[in-house]
Amino acid sequence: MTQRDERVLVTLAEIARFAGVGRAAVSNWRRRFDDFPAPVGGSDASPQFALDTVEEWLLARGKLRTPSRALDRLWPHIEALGDRDRMGLVIAEAGLRLASASVPPPWPTGMPELSVDELHLVDEAVRARLVIGGGEVFAFLLERWLSAHVRQIATTSVPLAGLMTALADEVHEGGSARYVVDPACGTGTLLLAAARKWSGQEAVRLAGFDSDAVLGRLAAARLSLATGFTEGDVAVADTLRDDPHAGVRANVVLCNLPANERHWGHDELATDRRWLFGQPPRTESELAWVQHIVSRLAEDGVAVVLLPPAVASRRAGRRIRAGLLRAGSLQAVVALPPGAAPPYGVGLHLWVLRPPRAYTDATGVLLIDAADCRHTTTEGGSQVVDWDAVQDRVIAGWRGEAPPGAVTVPLVDLLGEETDLTPARHVPPAAVASAVELGRSWDRFDSALAAVRDAGRVVRSVTPAHELQGRIAVTVGELEAARAIRLTPGGPLPEAALRRGPRPDHGVPVCMAARMGEGQGEQWWLAADDVERGEQERELTVTAFGDVVVVATFAEFDAWVETSAATVLGPHVHRLRVDPERLDPWFLAACLRVRFNARQAGTHASVSSRVDVRRLRALRLPIDEQRHYGAFHRRLLEFEQASADLALAGGELSGSLSELLAVGQLAVG
Repeated sequence: MTQRDERVLVTLAEIARFAGVGRAAVSNWRRRFDDFPAPVGGSDASPQFALDTVEEWLLARGKLRTPSRALDRLWPHIEALGDRDRMGLVIAEAGLRLASASVPPPWPTGMPELSVDELHLVDEAVRARLVIGGGEVFAFLLERWLSAHVRQIATTSVPLAGLMTALADEVHEGGSARYVVDPACGTGTLLLAAARKWSGQEAVRLAGFDSDAVLGRLAAARLSLATGFTEGDVAVADTLRDDPHAGVRANVVLCNLPANERHWGHDELATDRRWLFGQPPRTESELAWVQHIVSRLAEDGVAVVLLPPAVASRRAGRRIRAGLLRAGSLQAVVALPPGAAPPYGVGLHLWVLRPPRAYTDATGVLLIDAADCRHTTTEGGSQVVDWDAVQDRVIAGWRGEAPPGAVTVPLVDLLGEETDLTPARHVPPAAVASAVELGRSWDRFDSALAAVRDAGRVVRSVTPAHELQGRIAVTVGELEAARAIRLTPGGPLPEAALRRGPRPDHGVPVCMAARMGEGQGEQWWLAADDVERGEQERELTVTAFGDVVVVATFAEFDAWVETSAATVLGPHVHRLRVDPERLDPWFLAACLRVRFNARQAGTHASVSSRVDVRRLRALRLPIDEQRHYGAFHRRLLEFEQASADLALAGGELSGSLSELLAVGQLAVG
């Protein structure tokens, strides 16, 4: 081991990741084995260990079985370099060697060559391809590097890159994309998407430029690894100030433009010939990039660029926007949903650009508002971009199929005092509910109302009892001591095995307290094999039919009876397995789930208070009476669900009627 290795520290979570186990397993090893390495840093709550001694211990115990875990062990060594650029150069060099690049890009000017230790890390990464593919090695290291510097590097998502290439191909009408350029390519995601899109064409050339030498070298490595058919050319250059290919015209330009630059060259480029539509103000760097791209397009060229939404409406850029419109260069503006690309809280815009025409026949601009193309995932009900819906709407709008949210606005309506190109300001309201849809909404409301009435008759039949003598409450802890309950808390989940998204048939859902308050929907899940292994090693808590589940965080506190498939429980979620001869699970859940029970059993020492499950109380009743109460609890849950369905149906109906009222299509009186 080198001296650098001795300084590499890892946490319990990192040890678990490259050992392929859960964090709880590593904690168990610390307790069970006296020779487990001692912490050399960190704190009692988050200890850190020397990586080399941990590796030696795991190898001696035979706990490093999966070859791909070698990358998890390699990453802490790369991360220990501490410098973003040095880490990126090591990964880029590994990628170029894995790709066997015949002519690697020149070494970045002004940066020291890789040291002996850094070259050793490159060799380790290259050797990893003996057990997994070279592309997988580079993709893993690049993803970890980008995740470690997510606040410093803005990336383009793969779905967004696919949308931009599909739109460019549609505008280009299937023409030959002989020369594809990204003037600010970053790590090359758009160039890779272009390579995949036009892979069937011959003599396609890709060219990417970036002022960040490390990003440019990483992009070159990605292209070398991913494209065997395309001639790729990635160079380090600030193309706005000094374009190496200024005399070459591109058929397709794709770019996630640099935003909010203040030192883009306003003074030195004041008399540049590219400013066909006016010199960009100092605060309008994006419009400088737009004019640069338009000036580099071939006669049949098309550009699709990603811009902040403010560029469409800022007063300082009004003259340039008007010039783009009059020349026919700006063909379309697409408003994307928030979350499409960083910054994720803002809905960015796509601009479709063409070269200016001497005799333009443009009469209008296509504006598409796709901001509502989002759907609720089953990961606790969070909202994400529905990329299929976005692409369908954008392509249909360009083809003139008039989808919802798309409209062609005449130039005369845009060339005003503001020249505001924000789609939401021009797209008419979405088509309101038709008579058929309104009838269906009334049917759903009537059905939900009938269900509430039916369930309410059963619930209404009971009355409060005033005689409470003899009602004795016992705690869960006392029931556990009496062996009427077996209490098992959920624990840490194996990060390497945890999955999210649509759950397949072999997937086992995961319940996490942190996700409970986000709504219903797709859950996180684990593969059945991982769950079976985790159960056998007592690292996972898995429910069975009839178990009572309790969420022990005060904000999300709840208790219910498991009636569906087995579920893996995460931290702060507990499983209560009852003795059915002594306790009815439905009765127990009814007693535990009330809020005053949580308040009495809660720890209120901090804002994020927890509920001590063993202090929760339940009535002590004979088993026959428990079952009677449990049966009523099931009826009460049916009433709750029917009431929720009624609220949902009523909200949909009210929304449809409000839309009709707002557009004057509701016959009143």
